[in-house]
Amino acid sequence: MQFDFGPSCAGLRGSFSKSRSCRSVHRIGKRLVIRGASEGRGTGVENEEESSSDYEEGDATISVIPRRNKSPIAAAEDVAVSNGTVAPVTSSSAMPAAKKRQRRTRIPDKPYKPLNLWSIMRNCIGKELTKIPMPVNFSEPLSMLQRLVEDYEYSEILDKAAMASDSCEQLAYVAAFTVSSYATTSNRTAKPFNPLLGETYELDRTDDLGWKCISEQVSHHPPVVAQHCESKNWICHQEFSMTSSFKGKYLQVKPLGMTHLTFLSSGNHYTWRKVTTNVNNIILGKLWVDHHGDMEIVNHKTGDKCALKFIPYSYFSPSEQRKVTGAVMNAKGEVVWVLNGTWDNKMEASKVAEKRSQVKGKQVLETEAPVVVWQRRWPPLEAEKYYNFSEFACQLNELEEGVAPTDSRLRPDQRLMEEGDWDQSNEKKESLENKQRATRRARELEAELAAQEGRPVPQYEPIWFKKEMEPITNSVHHLYKGGYWECKEKQNWSVCPDIF
Repeated sequence: MQFDFGPSCAGLRGSFSKSRSCRSVHRIGKRLVIRGASEGRGTGVENEEESSSDYEEGDATISVIPRRNKSPIAAAEDVAVSNGTVAPVTSSSAMPAAKKRQRRTRIPDKPYKPLNLWSIMRNCIGKELTKIPMPVNFSEPLSMLQRLVEDYEYSEILDKAAMASDSCEQLAYVAAFTVSSYATTSNRTAKPFNPLLGETYELDRTDDLGWKCISEQVSHHPPVVAQHCESKNWICHQEFSMTSSFKGKYLQVKPLGMTHLTFLSSGNHYTWRKVTTNVNNIILGKLWVDHHGDMEIVNHKTGDKCALKFIPYSYFSPSEQRKVTGAVMNAKGEVVWVLNGTWDNKMEASKVAEKRSQVKGKQVLETEAPVVVWQRRWPPLEAEKYYNFSEFACQLNELEEGVAPTDSRLRPDQRLMEEGDWDQSNEKKESLENKQRATRRARELEAELAAQEGRPVPQYEPIWFKKEMEPITNSVHHLYKGGYWECKEKQNWSVCPDIF
């Protein structure tokens, strides 16, 4: 299996054998074919002949020898746990102790509601997904604002990254975090609710996970979500939009926007973009999701980069499906860490320990033993009854006191769906959408009158975010302007529109 890392890392490729001890290494500027050597087989150079025919002439073959020792972070955690003095690094242990709230672990079962799929889909071919009126039968009782907060289900990875000994090791953990956000899609194919303009969602998990997040739908055409999440160790914000189209047999979603992550102690600032998603078997068969494409994660302070490849599903491929491979490179373009795993289960990282002299023109690298940098927490088997939600997902729509009146938890059609009343939910959904259209028409009429009278045309302004020039990438981005948590403390929501 070979992979390319796209134009941003031209020439970066690799090959993985089926050996469990195989590790892959990549370098910018040359095409490198990488093989791993099993323990006890030496460097593996003596076996290069049997696979050399698989690659183009002139490829440089690298043998990788795994060691047994762990990375500094993994070793430090094991020592702390064995001594009984320090708990493993998690989000909850990274923040000051606070009284933990008792949260629910599941939601009501999904009712059985048969629906003629073809009668709806035959009129949707070629249309933009966000402009198609969809009944709640195709949805799950979460909004897109809540779905995006699921990116932080494995936020403990970021707390580990904050304690990394160097920037490249930190980047390896950041890469694992980006992959973890796709795990829940392996068995969840339902569509989240499209947020209304001005809809918000807050999630305060400082008591157990050590972070809090605020999201807002800042634009409706095109749909754009702005999100800001902060903890003691890091701040992450993103602007999410997408283009989507129905292709007849599958639905393709291409995410737009960029995610920014900053570690407060070091000032390391990372950016990345999400990869393309396909939802297959829209008309016939069981729905299933695949993610594919290249992702580049950049540390704008140090110049370190990580190139990830989400390998697309192939019926004819003998290798493991849902595979993700990649490499972390320092500012000089030297490979420091190698990443390997799947987006639905786990990711491993192997550090390059030594560059040995060339043997028969082939470069030999030695890597330390792989470290599991992310492992999925699988939902229980009974989760099939309630939309295959993880425990974290079940808690997203749980009612809380004191949230803004625009919060997704208070959206009536979504709440009715969670409670199993889908007929009433569909009626309420149509009513809310009609109300939103009327508000938009009134805003457009006001803009026309202002233009005729020579007055400044009023523009819609988000409540909690503002369009500003992002200094790291020099691009316009919706940035959090503050004030939400202060308004919550005072319970002063006078700035919030009436959208529900």
